[in-house]
Amino acid sequence: MAPAFKLRCHFILICLMALRGESRYLELREAADQDPFLLFSANLKRELAGGQLYRRALRCLDMLSLQGQFTFTADRPQLHCAAFFIAEPEEFITIHYDLVSIDCEGGDVLKVFDGWILKGEKFPSSQDHPLPTTERYIDFCESGLSRRSIRSSQNVAMVFFRVHEPGNGFTLTIKTDPNLFPCNVISQTPNGRFTLVVPHQHRNCSFSIIYPVVIKISDLTLGHLNGLQLKKSSAGCGGIGDFVELLGGTGLDPSKMTPLADLCYPFRGPAQMKIGCDNTVVRLVSSGKHINRVTFEYRQLEPYEMENPSGNSIQEFCLSSL
Repeated sequence: MAPAFKLRCHFILICLMALRGESRYLELREAADQDPFLLFSANLKRELAGGQLYRRALRCLDMLSLQGQFTFTADRPQLHCAAFFIAEPEEFITIHYDLVSIDCEGGDVLKVFDGWILKGEKFPSSQDHPLPTTERYIDFCESGLSRRSIRSSQNVAMVFFRVHEPGNGFTLTIKTDPNLFPCNVISQTPNGRFTLVVPHQHRNCSFSIIYPVVIKISDLTLGHLNGLQLKKSSAGCGGIGDFVELLGGTGLDPSKMTPLADLCYPFRGPAQMKIGCDNTVVRLVSSGKHINRVTFEYRQLEPYEMENPSGNSIQEFCLSSL
């Protein structure tokens, strides 16, 4: 693994492995076991775009960023399993049950969660997701095949499962669909550029980058302000109702992260911030009265940039400097 990949993200190993490319390597290696010529492909997704359905076994703890059909079969009691799915930022995920053979009465579990949940922390947070937490769980043992297909509200979803009897398991197909106005996103990559747009909707949108990064905001448009209406609020940006905040932390849930900066006046950048946290979030808060937009670029911090300059730290776990 390249030295730049050896960073301080702690809250789930397999999540970080996948986002940093190790899971992709494992997928390519398994595919190569079936077809050695796939090793010569620079992009497995491009190879599969022609219509071939990607298939492989699902592990008890797994991470997938590809569409395809995945089968879990227990070879022994598997009691604490989860599969994390991530798509491109502009995509929804659909999980379709093809075949399910589990014993619900015997204590088996098969649940879809709309988002990710790790160590009790959720993404999107309860404040940002359109559904209450209880409705984000879809329990196969309660709904059966009446809900055979389940679509996520963002580019991540996961499945919890517990299977006691060897030989039992399930098969599911993962597909993606375009999301015209992506709101809550976990980035697959440590570098990129993105624009969050909230068009006349009362909602909050968070873009999560599970790396220490440099954030450069190049454009911020808040529909409630123009050159004749700029007024300072005694309550800060929160008193205005439409603003962007930058958050940093070691967990997954934006509502539990440290606020590093608020931006509530439109500008055309760039404004740059170095955030040396395990997880960095750009969060756009909208009142629903206007069209709000923020465009930003991000890149992973190099190891030498992670050095903490004296007198310029955010708590002990997070380095932040303008």
